[in-house]
Amino acid sequence: MALSISMNAQAQTTSSQLAAKEELCLTKEWDKTFPKSDKVIHEKVTFVNRFGITLAADLYRPKTASEKLPALAVSGPFGAVKEQASGLYAQHLAEEGFVTLAFDPSFTGESGGKPRNIASPDINTEDFSAAVDYLIGREDVADDKIGIVGICGFGGFAVNAAAMDTRIKVTIAVTMYDISRCTANGYYDEADNAASRRQMRKSLNAQRSLDIKNGRYERTIMNPEPTDDAPQFMKDYFDYYKTRRGYHPRSINSGQGWNVTSNLSFLNAPILAYADEIESAVLLVHGEKAHSRYFSEDTYKKLRGDKRLLIVPDAVHCDLYDGGKENVIPWDEIVNFVKHYLQ
Repeated sequence: MALSISMNAQAQTTSSQLAAKEELCLTKEWDKTFPKSDKVIHEKVTFVNRFGITLAADLYRPKTASEKLPALAVSGPFGAVKEQASGLYAQHLAEEGFVTLAFDPSFTGESGGKPRNIASPDINTEDFSAAVDYLIGREDVADDKIGIVGICGFGGFAVNAAAMDTRIKVTIAVTMYDISRCTANGYYDEADNAASRRQMRKSLNAQRSLDIKNGRYERTIMNPEPTDDAPQFMKDYFDYYKTRRGYHPRSINSGQGWNVTSNLSFLNAPILAYADEIESAVLLVHGEKAHSRYFSEDTYKKLRGDKRLLIVPDAVHCDLYDGGKENVIPWDEIVNFVKHYLQ
């Protein structure tokens, strides 16, 4: 009897924890970097991940829906907010007949979590699964027809989530980064050596000591105006995040800045270790001229199941955030791939 009472009490505690949400301050006006569609219904929602962090999201639904629909959770780029690229993708895919959820990752945007403006390979992967949890709980969603879309660094987290969460039936990774690999090895793996990683650890941990002494977390300066001789991709980032094209005041990349020590966890935690065990479908979309293209190409080689690598001619990394000047996002291919595996 004592055991039974203890188990009941534990079940009640668990139920209470699942229901707990932080009260978030969500903006009511339309403050996206893209125009509002008259073909979908939009609303603000919140949900809780398994770390107890309440996430803020924009939910998009087709106006003409009359039955349970397939659904997609969308996030990214790394350091962006749902009012930027992920919201654009979510709204467009809702126009195509999906229930979509564009969310701010933990510790960023309108989502909860402290300290602010940090990232974590495990928590950001969990954010996708928590979004799947939320979609499964909706009466208008077919809970066996759920996929995810990750952009930039969240393309990497999306693939990582697909390796972990068997409920995910299809994954779209757009202009993806492997944040762990880039942090630990540098671009094109040019700093893939113990000495470079040791120096980074020393620098970041020295910053931790300064933070605790100063009583505040130092933040990075993101996407400053590039000099003429700066790499082209830095100019592309500035053009998207710091101009009217994609600027948003809550975006880390538009000026908020990352917690300087946020990268520490990525040094020791490769996120795509089990990509070769993914059994669901994966579409990798990347620009032909993107500096980050090798992340998708190398990930594609690891995948063993239903997979496709789609290279967009002439496109650079940021072109796939919003289409760029030529509107190069391959919407038809993305929609057809998703529909095929969520039918």
